[in-house]
Amino acid sequence: MRKSWKLLFSTLIALLVAVVVAGCGVNSESSGSEGEVGPTPSRIISLSPSATESLWAVGAGDQVVAVDDQSNYPAGVPTTELSGFTPNVEAILGHSPDLVIAMDAPDDLASSLQAAGVELLQLSAPATLDDAYAQIEQIGGATGHIAEAVELVKNMQTEIAAAVASVPAAETPLTYFHELDDTLYTVTSASFLGQVYGLFGLDNIADAVGAGNPYPQLQSEYVVSANPSVIFLADAQCCSVTAETVGARAGWAEVAAVKDGRIYALDADIASRWGPRIVDMVESLAQIMQSSPAPQPVR
Repeated sequence: MRKSWKLLFSTLIALLVAVVVAGCGVNSESSGSEGEVGPTPSRIISLSPSATESLWAVGAGDQVVAVDDQSNYPAGVPTTELSGFTPNVEAILGHSPDLVIAMDAPDDLASSLQAAGVELLQLSAPATLDDAYAQIEQIGGATGHIAEAVELVKNMQTEIAAAVASVPAAETPLTYFHELDDTLYTVTSASFLGQVYGLFGLDNIADAVGAGNPYPQLQSEYVVSANPSVIFLADAQCCSVTAETVGARAGWAEVAAVKDGRIYALDADIASRWGPRIVDMVESLAQIMQSSPAPQPVR
């Protein structure tokens, strides 16, 4: 992890609060002036599952009055019918929020919240682990929990480093295919998830065709010809995809991952979110890499 995230402690807390809130803690399109530090919010709405998990992890759960329909962790979060994909301003304001956290909020949501005097913390999908850490600290800064957020990030970095170090480096890097759905959408190394796989030195078969698009759709024939050593399934829950159904696809029985029994179903939520459970994703990958059968020579 970059050392810039390791230098944050007590004497820097006050400065970090100002930097976080001025830079991203309060969106420039919200009701407050850019950089203005307002009162600690007491009625927060989260329209992002990743933000919801981060809110609870930094200790702001008691301040949250509603979360979107996709937020399901931790247990007991106040899930509603609010949508983070198509936000309904009237429904949002019906909860009387003083802070809304959203991913890539549309312009009409930002302007409507501003008109209603409601602050908006607008985030974008991170491209790197450092981006994800920064978002957690932004959420901490915007909710009055910067010290807890800093400590959380520090612990995440330590746990992730330990998980990665627990897996011996392979003499020859393994190739992998990450299946987002059964139409063969995937990720490249340029995606956030691709960066996580990169911690273990895995080579992504989609990189050769995904230039400029971190989420390309592959053809079945391409996957077979690329012959990945490992296949990760993020569509076991949504699409009932299993190792058996993968092996039954035309031509896939000869793929190394199928022949060697290296097909692994992932928890779709953990694999798609960039909050504190990034650690769970990394630890799951470490466990897979430690316990899975050794690959056989490609024939």
